[in-house]
Amino acid sequence: MKYIIKPYIGARFLAGFIDYTIIFIITFLLIYILGKPNDKGAYELNGLPALIPMLFWGLFTIGIEQIFGATLGNGIVGLKPVQENLFGKISFMQSLKRHLLDPADMFFFGLVGFVTISNTPKNQRVGDIWAKTIVVDANQIFSEE
Repeated sequence: MKYIIKPYIGARFLAGFIDYTIIFIITFLLIYILGKPNDKGAYELNGLPALIPMLFWGLFTIGIEQIFGATLGNGIVGLKPVQENLFGKISFMQSLKRHLLDPADMFFFGLVGFVTISNTPKNQRVGDIWAKTIVVDANQIFSEE
């Protein structure tokens, strides 16, 4: 299979916004429900329960990407990550690498991701470069010519 590689800046921004809005809302709810108020009136989550939001993040990003081929946000906007050279489904480690660098790519309202996507030959963000993945339109799959 061969894909047309484009930056899809707007769609990628929207996908990240969808994913991380859901992650932040669920994380805040988990902290509020499972946490305890501290002396400043804020809620905090300590010990083993503090792992629950991290596990949710992993399941929501990496887990969904492994099961469905894309995160919820990418699925909604019609994008999916594929292997850079083989153009096949990405591995668990590739998905983990992509998402571990989400904070770097989203730094300063996504400026780092925007700059790297706009200035790399395969329109990759930092996480994609490390994971050796590209993001393509899920509906545009082309055969080798």
